[in-house]
Amino acid sequence: MLNGIRKAGAVAMMACALLVASCSQAPEEAAAPKTEFTIGWSIYAGWMPWPYAEQAGIVKKWADRYGIEIDIVQVNDYVESVNQFTAGQLDGVTVANMDALTIPAAGGKDTTALIIGDYSNGNDGVLLKGTSNLADISGQQVNLVELSVSHYLLARALESAGLAMTDVRTINTADADIAAAFTSPDVTAAVAWNPQLLTMKQEAGASQVFSSADIPGEILDLLVVDTATLEANPNLGKALVGIWYETIQLMQRQDEEGAAARAAMAQLAGTTPEMFEAQLATTYLYVEPEQAVAAATDASLVETMTRVRDFSFAQGLFGQGASSADAIGMAFPGGRTLGDADRITLRFDESFMQMAADDAL
Repeated sequence: MLNGIRKAGAVAMMACALLVASCSQAPEEAAAPKTEFTIGWSIYAGWMPWPYAEQAGIVKKWADRYGIEIDIVQVNDYVESVNQFTAGQLDGVTVANMDALTIPAAGGKDTTALIIGDYSNGNDGVLLKGTSNLADISGQQVNLVELSVSHYLLARALESAGLAMTDVRTINTADADIAAAFTSPDVTAAVAWNPQLLTMKQEAGASQVFSSADIPGEILDLLVVDTATLEANPNLGKALVGIWYETIQLMQRQDEEGAAARAAMAQLAGTTPEMFEAQLATTYLYVEPEQAVAAATDASLVETMTRVRDFSFAQGLFGQGASSADAIGMAFPGGRTLGDADRITLRFDESFMQMAADDAL
């Protein structure tokens, strides 16, 4: 299951956020310099460059350049990988922007988004049976993984149609079960992600009425690291950015070497090269570091994170102690902030990606 692990288990995410928020409010102490680091990843098309880079020796090449060791480790469950990072068991992890906010940042862990890797550009979609008109979703029950990115996508879809969340009734459905559920005549509306979405689109009478392609740049996939660790060990940031862009450039090549790299990533993800290519087609990769820097510094990122944090707060994902959507502070390039400026726990840092753009690594 290539893309599902990325977003499953939203209830567990909320439980983790509540638990960590209750016991992690003390400021983090400054981290000490070190030479060994562990980065966690889980299976998702946009994150497969990481295990491939280790397999191909690219990780070792860049780690050796800076005199450090980097262990790229798979965590089979996406939520568990984010929990491990939040608990300090990982120095960095692959994570979606909403979950970076609602788990480590909401729990008081100072977190830096080091790399903006991609955004979902059709990997997530809203499906209806018997109609291609989004407005017809009003009054229906909608099957989805509640409190996940699918829930956020539904909220954005409803907003685009002049509807509210109260105009539908959501039915929590596990990502492993949603494709089968959609075959039932009783299920007429659903929100899902690939690869399940690809399967569900084939159901008789099904139409995709909204997708993440309609909200480009809002469902972001990141590599985040512990802020204190990065500040004490800037060479870690340089190495990780170097690894990422060398690997991305390789996988984009339209020759035998590029095809072989993508095929190897597909195998690491447990899928076919054809399925992997199909999912890459709906994943907008920021191939050039200049693109990622532009995304990080654009004012639209603040707008996106405002939407994400407002939705997250409304769904109770900031924990019981959060009195408003401003409870968590976020920092952006150019000195911009959002929320509580005295409690910044999520930072978007373009400086290391800029080094790659400047060929200064």
